[in-house]
Amino acid sequence: MAQNQGSSSTGGGGFFSSIASSFSSFKNQVNGLLGYEGLEVINPEGGTDDAEVEAQRGRWKQEERDSYWRSMQKYVGADITSMVTLPVLIFEPMTMLQKMAELMEYSHLLELADECEDPYMRLVYTASWFISVYYALQRTWKPFNPILGETYEMVNHCGITFIAEQVSHHPPISAAHAENEHFVYDITSKVKTKFLGNSLDVYPLGRTRLKLKKDGVILELVPPPTKVNNLIFGRTWIDSPGEMVLTNLTTGDKVVLYFQPCGWFGAGRYEVDGYVYNSEEEPKILMTGKWNEAMSYQPCDLEGEPLPNTELKEVWRVAESPADDKFQYTHFAHKVNSFTTAPKNLLPSDSRLRPDRYALETGDLSKAGSEKSILEEKQRAEKRMRESKGQEFVPKWFNQTDQIAPTPWGDLEIYEFNGKYNEHRAAADSSGTVKEVNISTTEFNPWQFGNVAETS
Repeated sequence: MAQNQGSSSTGGGGFFSSIASSFSSFKNQVNGLLGYEGLEVINPEGGTDDAEVEAQRGRWKQEERDSYWRSMQKYVGADITSMVTLPVLIFEPMTMLQKMAELMEYSHLLELADECEDPYMRLVYTASWFISVYYALQRTWKPFNPILGETYEMVNHCGITFIAEQVSHHPPISAAHAENEHFVYDITSKVKTKFLGNSLDVYPLGRTRLKLKKDGVILELVPPPTKVNNLIFGRTWIDSPGEMVLTNLTTGDKVVLYFQPCGWFGAGRYEVDGYVYNSEEEPKILMTGKWNEAMSYQPCDLEGEPLPNTELKEVWRVAESPADDKFQYTHFAHKVNSFTTAPKNLLPSDSRLRPDRYALETGDLSKAGSEKSILEEKQRAEKRMRESKGQEFVPKWFNQTDQIAPTPWGDLEIYEFNGKYNEHRAAADSSGTVKEVNISTTEFNPWQFGNVAETS
């Protein structure tokens, strides 16, 4: 079984495939209830006989739910990444750029990886780091889509400097760069979606690369797709069934981890299992755990069985979270949203300064909705102004390359960090003047052609 996992590129064989097949049958049995064509309602903690009860649960009021379903029916089967205007009722007070920064929480794992002499343990640490963000990704609130030119900066955590920028609006593409004394992290992030009525398949077309500075090894990640269940009817929940592959591009070693799909009565939910392989695809270390709790590892033989006189050791455990938090935020998520992680002389294009995000954070849904509409109209107005001048948007901190990277779900245009942010940050940090930047004193301004009026 270990050998099959190592050579597979599409999602596990044998036992893993049988679980996925069972899950598909489970979904088909609940599909079509309530008389809504194309609708499936899945209770992750139940069976196939409680879909009608589950459909009445969730955050939507009945009249809102029915109305929204009627308006969304026409999009079934479509990629709705940037097609649909969504109500702030389902949003969290954070943008996608900020959510990208949540991966930085457990960056001590990268320090361990960088200092580690064992090439296979190095992969255990880095794979656990990538898995750690799934605890944050399980939140069912939608982050705000970034405005073109919007940025997010973060400092004051593990010596990391983090910068993200929205580099394209159609299609939506974000780029981010993070660095400290141990690692360099770069990502070009783009998603493709498929709306299925009461669920949404999300395919990550991004390219993620991680460089460990001590030995200069470069790792590349291919994450599994994600499924958002019960979007309108029932309690929304998230699953990411499939393979995560982390490859050492320098040596050919890799990690293949299988995220189990959720089955009947929650069986298999959150579970992750797999192996670290050498360049000959021989298993060296087994890894197991739950992406919402902890990951452990143990040396193994060529059949994938634990070596004698070894024991399973924990490598990562999720930190304690605030109790009864409205948006299920971790302590680190609150730091990401706060100005305590903001650098001196914060860019006015920073996500923290968005008025719609801040209004939602303070609980004013009506203002959040109106401010969101104003920002979206400003973005359209700037586009008209830009096109009337025959000019194109140019990102500040990332350059578009001629590289087209293939992914399992489509091709991706690659953006690279251009280094200009380092020069900007060095100048800002050494400046004798510190401009106070907060939501009440600084207007959110990502615009390259002036702060355009709401209409034109």
